[in-house]
Amino acid sequence: MQNAFVESFNGRFRDECLNDTLFSTLSETHSAIISWKEDYNHHRPHSALGNMSPVEFARKSTLEKQAA
Repeated sequence: MQNAFVESFNGRFRDECLNDTLFSTLSETHSAIISWKEDYNHHRPHSALGNMSPVEFARKSTLEKQAA
């Protein structure tokens, strides 16, 4: 099952980041990947998290733990 998650992520990364841009330098590539990673890991809603972004999910989890 783990391989399915990796393949899904790799396909998404390729479609949304790598295929959209023609990179001319390695530093340009690095900057684009860092930006995409920041958006993916902090701002984009994920279906596995109830369509919340990871930041929202972490905030909600922290508040629920504090309330308990």
